[in-house]
Amino acid sequence: MNKSIFALFLIVTACTKIEKPSEVLQTKTRPTKEIIIDSLKHPWSMVFLSEDEVLISEKDGDLVKVNLISKEKRVIKGFPRDLTDSIRVVTGGDNSGIFEVLLDPDFSNNKYVYLSYAAKRKGEGSATKVVRAVLKNDSLVTTKTLLEAGPFTREYFHYGGGMTFGLDGKLYITMGERLFKEIDEPEIPIAQDITDKRGKIYRINPDGSIPDDNPDFGTTAVPGVYAIGIRAAQGITTHPETGEIWFSEHGTRQGDEVNMLKPRANYGWPIITTGGYRSKEYYPPKIEGAVFTDPIWYWQHTVAPTGLIFYTGDEFPEWKNDLLVPGLSRGSLWRFRIENKTIKSTEELFTDDRIRSRKITQSPEGKLYLLTDEPNGKILRIKNNQ
Repeated sequence: MNKSIFALFLIVTACTKIEKPSEVLQTKTRPTKEIIIDSLKHPWSMVFLSEDEVLISEKDGDLVKVNLISKEKRVIKGFPRDLTDSIRVVTGGDNSGIFEVLLDPDFSNNKYVYLSYAAKRKGEGSATKVVRAVLKNDSLVTTKTLLEAGPFTREYFHYGGGMTFGLDGKLYITMGERLFKEIDEPEIPIAQDITDKRGKIYRINPDGSIPDDNPDFGTTAVPGVYAIGIRAAQGITTHPETGEIWFSEHGTRQGDEVNMLKPRANYGWPIITTGGYRSKEYYPPKIEGAVFTDPIWYWQHTVAPTGLIFYTGDEFPEWKNDLLVPGLSRGSLWRFRIENKTIKSTEELFTDDRIRSRKITQSPEGKLYLLTDEPNGKILRIKNNQ
């Protein structure tokens, strides 16, 4: 497909102006960290079965059930056998493993659990895969594949794998473009190619079928695509009141972003970026007629933002409805105040107590928990010590 024909497939959206906040937030509370449990293998995601019992995906381990009171840990049996073994010891940049664990909105009745992970195929490598299973007696049964973002390759990077349910009951999934260096991009960059499953955000029904009201990218587009131009988005979350879906995005040399998801949006990678390129000799192709959707926020330094949420609890009243975003690089945790879909003010928390942070989440009663990205990974409870 030549570039002039390819340009016809690109979407046209209104670009938003990126406004840097005029105010830096300063919390009046005194948030502190309390270690609830450790000895987790790079925990990636956590969901609550009850106030005191959780499922945790270990990127370098298992799907485990943890009791936050007794500290008991149980491995959930029946995980798909095509899970790629982490080769972190051999290859330091290996990002493979188990990613998101997510419960169905009607979990109390149907017991559906959704999982994303790096799946392997002999002789070919790995690809991001999403499955649905029934959780029964600490085992996964009746597992069904919902999405497999091939091709399988030996690039062990940028799988994506973030998932959230929208208020519309649809499942939204991030898929990374899987490359480490931009110089390896094909003539039509992966994230811009609507025939390639990688570098996209998907919207599907809980059973894996495609909603009738999904945006139309044309007859050659891979099924379920909702937005394109994604490099390495891991965190994705739904605002519980407005229904807006926000996601975090990893750049290469800087270029980390917070975006709001829009149907048919093109987030630009690798044609445009708010940072630089890892390959200095890389010059992105020009695609005439393309209009890109700007991020809501971008950092001037590397943060590697991950699993974000909107806070709705009562323990931190002044944080109500703020967006909380953890980061792997520099071990940061950010709080954003949003007005009219614009970030108006920011605060970086725990600047004197940094730790690689993979996911922030909230219990049914509104308690805040943070997962640390370490070989001896921890569940930290964030408490108001005012």
